[in-house]
Amino acid sequence: MHGQKSPVWGFRGFRTKNNIKNRQLILSVFTQILTKYWGYAAFRPLQEEIIESVDRGKDTLGLMPTGGGKSVTYQVYSLSKPGICLVITPLIALMKDQVENLNQKGIKALAVYSGMSTQEIKIAMDHAAWGDYKFLYLSPERIATERFRERISQLDVNLIAVDEAHCISQWGFDFRPSYLRIAELREMLPDVPVLAVTATATSQVIDDIQVQLKFKAKNVLRTSYYRSNLIYLIRNEEDKVNYLVKAVQKAKGTGIVYVKSRKLTREISDLLQKNKISADYYHAGLNYKIRSAKQEAWTSGKCRVIVSTNAFGMGIDKANVRFVIHMEAPESLEAYFQEAGRAGRDEKTAWSVLLYNNSDKVKLERNVVKAFPEPDVIRRIYEALCNYFQLAVGFGKDQTFEFSMATFASGFSLQITTVYNSLKILQREGYLELTDELDNPSKVYFQVDRDDLYKFQVANAEFDGFIKLLLRSYTGLFTNYVPIDEQLLAKRANVDPELVYQFLCKLRAQKVIDYIPQKKTPFVIFTRERIDIDRLKISKENYEDRKLEYLRRIDAVIHYASSGHKCRSQLLLQYFGEQESVRCGKCDVCMERNELNISKYEFDTISEQIKKVLLEPCFQEELLARIEGKPENSVKIVRWLLENEKIVYRVDNRMEWRK
Repeated sequence: MHGQKSPVWGFRGFRTKNNIKNRQLILSVFTQILTKYWGYAAFRPLQEEIIESVDRGKDTLGLMPTGGGKSVTYQVYSLSKPGICLVITPLIALMKDQVENLNQKGIKALAVYSGMSTQEIKIAMDHAAWGDYKFLYLSPERIATERFRERISQLDVNLIAVDEAHCISQWGFDFRPSYLRIAELREMLPDVPVLAVTATATSQVIDDIQVQLKFKAKNVLRTSYYRSNLIYLIRNEEDKVNYLVKAVQKAKGTGIVYVKSRKLTREISDLLQKNKISADYYHAGLNYKIRSAKQEAWTSGKCRVIVSTNAFGMGIDKANVRFVIHMEAPESLEAYFQEAGRAGRDEKTAWSVLLYNNSDKVKLERNVVKAFPEPDVIRRIYEALCNYFQLAVGFGKDQTFEFSMATFASGFSLQITTVYNSLKILQREGYLELTDELDNPSKVYFQVDRDDLYKFQVANAEFDGFIKLLLRSYTGLFTNYVPIDEQLLAKRANVDPELVYQFLCKLRAQKVIDYIPQKKTPFVIFTRERIDIDRLKISKENYEDRKLEYLRRIDAVIHYASSGHKCRSQLLLQYFGEQESVRCGKCDVCMERNELNISKYEFDTISEQIKKVLLEPCFQEELLARIEGKPENSVKIVRWLLENEKIVYRVDNRMEWRK
């Protein structure tokens, strides 16, 4: 498609004509692109409105629930215009998946992120500038690099798309300081519209996103987060594992079980298998091939249940997930809402179950101490990290290093959680960036042209057969870094993989190829030069204020999980600013209330009367005498509120409303 000008590109001229017919033509173009590349005849709710808003040149914030098709909005829009779309996302694994998916559709896309070699980045940016590519995915810290700034003027950018836009807000649950660099793109590309998308944002975060991205005018398009088909349940269980086995045996269809540690993914998976349940485990510590195989088995239905850390789910579009079970309470309702929302995307009934007990509350409260190490500890870890990479004071800016957190922690006798949380605070302060763990396959790129390669083969006959094997096995080796599989090459040549590795290294030494062996590691990027430890600042905003915000999030999770008087769906929606939501009628709280055989209107009316009366604590007899309505229903509601601890008895035996 992109080797020639497509007739669906270039409709900017219509913007100056107030012509309904022309607008309809443009909208039909968007639908044609959707059908051609994604196979859908119509857009999901809000997708078309978001695309049309951007097409009118408006900066736009699109709020859509998990699985709502956020990426389609900027992809369809950009395909309808000449030029390239810049997509900023913090999740490198998701970035690579989206690039691969677009390329499989015949849409030219590439990615630039930390951990790529200088030569890889140079070639990628060359392609972005002159290769008729439609999408360039960027990790946010790349925006500040000199190479990117040199090339940005050579790119014909039609849209700046900001995925996971909540990361730009200091009030977002996953704030990334590098996201603040996106505002600099507005200065470099003043006439290019911005489309920001996210699945989870509170009212405060929604406002902050627009400020930080320098929207010309406020413009938020959103669908309700309400999911009528998704039933939220809290189960107060001491023996969670036993409940899990029985629940999964009883449930139908495929599901996800979320746990907090990699070790638990395997243990729970093994337990389910012993109980004759088709299950497997998944976490970021597995290599790419194994993760892909496990994901494919689950997506295709060969595996029924996947037990995972929160590494599983981003970018996975499996519509018929019937249940999501959390074995432990998450650290924020934002994270919970995203993970729970992976169930029931086919709009059929699905369940999200949180197993919760008092130990979860204790763990969440303890996590506050772990998440915010003492400032002196953070400073010592910064100094140790600089020494670990042998950085002198005044040096290191923009340098990237492979980083094994386990090796570092062990070498300095530190706990991994302390290291990780200290680095996250240093990241918020802007001293460094810590990437997610990458599993990069081996890559090869021919540094000589075909004529020089032929001369080399004639002069070095011992390499001729191996070079021909490479060229037969892979295409694009002269223009791109191409992922290769040494094991596959060894199998085809019927030799030991070690011999393949030696040949690749020798060809690299001869400067015939650039060979990057497989590596699996996170990276640390120093975003500023090393400073003396006594000059390292840990600000109130990034420590004390963030700690209070963290406590607020944990309190919200505890309130959601322990509350027994309000609809689960209403609690979640109110957290995200939807104050006028209705009871779902299906969650555990609603089902218990339904058993009272009292209408929602009567229940709410009497409950509100009770609350007003109990502003001054009184005895039960006084309370019941002052409530209007059917006495028998008042008794039922008071009893229900007592059982669910919304009303409590004081030591003087008077009743009061629990705030």
